[in-house]
Amino acid sequence: MRNAKLALILALPLLSLGACTVGPDFKTPAAPAPEAGYAADGAGRAALAQGPQAGWWREFGSPALDDLVARALAHNHGLAASKATLERARERIAAIAGKRLPQVDASARADYEQVNLSAIGIGDKLGAAGIGNPEFDLYTVGGGVSFDLDLFGRNRRSLERAAAEAEAQQRQTEAAHLVIAGRVVGQVLAIAALNDRIATERALLAESEQNVSLTERRRRAGAGTLVEVLSAQGQLASDRTALPALEQSLAEARALLAVLLGVSPAELGATDFSLGQFTLPAQVPVALPSALVHQRPDILEAEAQLHAAIAGVGVATAELYPNVTLGASITQSTSQPDKILSGKYNAFDLFAGVTAPIFHGGTLKANKRGAEAAARAAAASYQQVVVEAFGQVSTLLSALETDGRALAAEQEASRIAERSLHLSRRSFEVGNSGILQVLDASRANQRARLALLAARARQYQNVARLYVATAGGWIPDETAPAAATPVTP
Repeated sequence: MRNAKLALILALPLLSLGACTVGPDFKTPAAPAPEAGYAADGAGRAALAQGPQAGWWREFGSPALDDLVARALAHNHGLAASKATLERARERIAAIAGKRLPQVDASARADYEQVNLSAIGIGDKLGAAGIGNPEFDLYTVGGGVSFDLDLFGRNRRSLERAAAEAEAQQRQTEAAHLVIAGRVVGQVLAIAALNDRIATERALLAESEQNVSLTERRRRAGAGTLVEVLSAQGQLASDRTALPALEQSLAEARALLAVLLGVSPAELGATDFSLGQFTLPAQVPVALPSALVHQRPDILEAEAQLHAAIAGVGVATAELYPNVTLGASITQSTSQPDKILSGKYNAFDLFAGVTAPIFHGGTLKANKRGAEAAARAAAASYQQVVVEAFGQVSTLLSALETDGRALAAEQEASRIAERSLHLSRRSFEVGNSGILQVLDASRANQRARLALLAARARQYQNVARLYVATAGGWIPDETAPAAATPVTP
C-alpha cells in the first residue's frame, strides 16, 4: 500500500504533460485595409526604413545635429527612467518564470522544549513517581521541495502576460527614443528658423536704414521733405521692435533644447544653425504601405498591451479551476548536535495537495468578467491608436504636398516684391515717385521675405514630423519616382 501511494505521487507530474491552458489565445491583429491617400500599396508608396533606431535624423546631413541627438539619447533623464522601467519589467518575467520550476527551500532550527506529558495521559502517573515534564534541546535541519503542476495554465498565462507587458514597456521605450530624437530635431530646426528670422530682420533693418539715408540725401539736396524723412524713420523704428521678441524666443528655444539634452543652457554650446545647413529628401512618398502598423512603437505597444490583457483573461479563468501541488521534505532532528547527520535521525514525507475554489462570493467570476472587459478595452484602444497613426501620416503627407506649392508661391512673391522695391527706389531717386511708394514696396518685400522663411521652416518641420510619424523614415520606391511628391528646399 505504501509503495502504491508513493508511485501515485511520483506519477502525478506526468499529469502536467497533458495539462491545458484555459482562456483565449492571442492572435496578432490583421493590418488595416489600405485607405486611399495614406496607406495604399502600389504606385507612389515607399518602403519603410529600419524603425526607431535607424538614425533617421542623419538624413538632414548635419553632424552637429547628429551630435545633439546622440547627447539627448545618452543623457535625457526621462529616457533613463523609461530604460529603468523596462529593466524592471524584464526582471518580472524572470521572477514569474521561476515560479514554474520546483521550489526548493532549506531550514534549520535550534529549540529548547518542554514536553507536556499530561497531554498524552501519562503525566499524572509520572508525576506520582516524582518525574516531571522533560526538558531538552532539539536541533533540526532539513529541506523541502514543492511543485505546482499548473494543470490549467495559471502560471503559463501569468508568464505570457508578464512577457507582453515587458514588450509593451520596450515599445514605450522605443517610442521615447523616437519622441526625444524628434523633439531635438524639431527644436534645432526651430532655432535655425529663429536664427534665419533674426538675420532676415537685421537685413530688413539695413534696408530701412537705407530708406532713411535715401530720404535724408534727397532733403539735403533740396528735392525731399522732412515728412519723407520722418516717414522712413518711423518705419525703421517700427522694424526695430521685432528683434527683442525674437531674441527672447531664441533664448527660450535654447533652454528647451538644453532640457532635452539634460544639461543647463550654459553647457549647451553654440547653436548658430541655419536652415540652409540642412538637407531635405529629394522627394517624399504620396502614400505609405500598411506595413506601417508593424513598425510604429505606439502601435506595437498597444498590440502588446492587448496581448497582456488577453493573457489576463486566461489567468482569471485558471483561478476558477483546482490547483494541484506536489512536494516532499526531509528533516534531521536530534538533541545531540554532533549526531545531526546520522541516518537514524532522518524523517521524510511526500505529499500531493489539491485546492479548489468552492465559494468566494462571486469574486473569481467577477475577476474573469473584469479581465474580459479589460481585453475589449485594450482591443478598442489598439484600433484607435492605429487609426490615429495613419491619420497623422495622412495629414503630414498632405501638408508636405501643400508646403511644396506654398513654398513655390512664396518664392515667386518674394522675387516680385524684391524687384518692385528696387524699381521703387530708382523711381524715387529720380523724382518720379514719392517716399510712400518706396515704403509700401519695402513693407511688401519684408512680408514676402518673412513669409518665405516661414514656409521654408514649416516644410523642414513637417519633414521631421513625417520621419517621426513613420517611426524612422522611409526608403523611396525606385519603381515609381514620378508618383512621389518633390521637395523644394
